[in-house]
Formats: sequence, C-alpha cells, structure tokens
Amino acid sequence: MESKESVKGFYERNFPGLGPQCLITHGMGHFNVASREYCAVLAPYSRRDYYKISLIIGKGRLHYADKWIEIDRPALLFSNPIVPYSWESEDEDQKGWFCLFTEEFLQSGSRMGNLQDSPLFKIGGTPVFFVEEDQQKILSDLYIKMMTEIQSDYVHKYDMLRAYLYLMIHETMKMNPAESFEPYQNASQRVASLFMELLERQFPIDSPEAYLKLKTPNDYAQSLSIHVNSLNRSVKEITGKTTSQQITARVVQEAHALLKHTDWNIAEIAYGLGFEEPAYFTNYFKKQTGLTPNTLRMNSV
Repeated sequence: MESKESVKGFYERNFPGLGPQCLITHGMGHFNVASREYCAVLAPYSRRDYYKISLIIGKGRLHYADKWIEIDRPALLFSNPIVPYSWESEDEDQKGWFCLFTEEFLQSGSRMGNLQDSPLFKIGGTPVFFVEEDQQKILSDLYIKMMTEIQSDYVHKYDMLRAYLYLMIHETMKMNPAESFEPYQNASQRVASLFMELLERQFPIDSPEAYLKLKTPNDYAQSLSIHVNSLNRSVKEITGKTTSQQITARVVQEAHALLKHTDWNIAEIAYGLGFEEPAYFTNYFKKQTGLTPNTLRMNSV
C-alpha cells in the first residue's frame, strides 16, 4: 500500500508527458474531466486525496477496502479520499470517462458542500453502480457536456461544471432509489453512527510509520465526548455487536489488507495496528481468523 496519492501524482502516473500545465486549478480546488482511454490499465492500491467519478465501459477488477468486485458491464465508480482502492483492467483499450475533483472544489459551490456525505460516497457503502443502456447514454451525455464546457471561455464555466456534477449525482441516485439519506431515529442511532464513522476514519494505515491512535472503546468514547457505557450501550443496540467487537473486526480487516497488498514485514504491520510486539499481533490475528499472519500472506500469493 502506498501513501495517499495526490492530484499531481494522478497526472504523473496517467499522463506523464503533460507536465505541470495539466494541473488546472480554479480558485479554490481542482476539477478536470477526460476520457478513460488515456488512463493506466493498472492503478495501485492506495487512498487518494481527491474524489473521482468514472464511467467504466470495459472489463476489470476493482479492489476496495477489503473487498473486490468484477466489472463485466458498464458501471459508474465513485471513489473518495477515505477508502483505498486499486483497479486492474482486462482491456488494453479502456473506454468511458472520468471526472476528478477535490473537496475544496465542492466547498466553493454552496450547494455541493455536502457531497462527501451523500449515499454515493458514504463509508461502508458500495462504490460501484452497474448501469443499463439508457442510463449509460444519460451519463455519457453529461460527461461530453463537461468536456465541452471545460474547454470553453465562458466566465462561469466552473459553476456550470458543478451543476453537471450535481446532476450526475442525482441521476445516479434516481437509478438507485434505495440509497438515500436517512435521518437518525434516536440518540443511540446517532451515537452508533458517529462511532462507526470515527472507527472507519482511523484507516487505512498508509505507511509503516503511521499507527492506530484510537484502540479501545474508552479511546473512542473520549473522542466523542460521551461516557464509555453510553457508547457501548448504543453500539450494541444498533449493530448487535459490542464496541470491542466492532473495533476488533475493523483491525482484522485492515490486517488482511496490509498482508495482501503490502510488502511490509509482520513487525511493521503489528506496530501500525497498535501492537507493541509482533507476537501479540500474531496471537491476536490467529485467535480471530484461525490463521497466522504469515499463513494468510502465503495463501494470498
């Protein structure tokens, strides 16, 4: 796993001949749109510091968090700065479009400021939406309009681009009506939701020098400014699992990802996940999975 990829890193990886002129910034933030035919067929497993919406026309495999999904028909991919992913294309000639933008670009347009909280970018959600032929045409037309607009001299073109982006989000939500904003029903639901959000934000561990800062239910309770008993009660009521079980499951999930996608040694992984000694991590991992870290790594090769 590499450290978080920047916008500049994206261009250097996919368009090495363009140089710095490709970093078109507009006031606060960055936005760009392009055809996928110029993108690399392999994208490394890491987080990015930008958002990206890709209309993928072709076949490949997407790895995200500790999951993967086969893309075998047209699909829309929503990637965000929190969830790491990698892409392996099965086609040398990739088709479709993508738009790439930063959080600052969203915030500079008032109605787009909460996009990162939308169901399409939410933590734990599914980032891939398969589209039908008529839906593909609607989305393709939006990308073509974006590409035309970004090359124009219209003084308010970035407002237009935000409007097209906003329209794309809502067209996708119309295709998937079950994915919608749900208000908190009670205090327990709010506390549990805040805990799960905070838990997810501790990951991924980007480098061997990084380490897990919140390890125990009490750590999370202090960060949320609530009593640990209230946290435990709310998490158990809403999720059916204890706070400790949720933390353990997420640590094991991250351990799987690090063992599969990095060449870090066991000591480095153990430290990153908050274990003072590699032996403690090995015993912990084996208790939860039935396998030692080394066994899982060898089976993943």
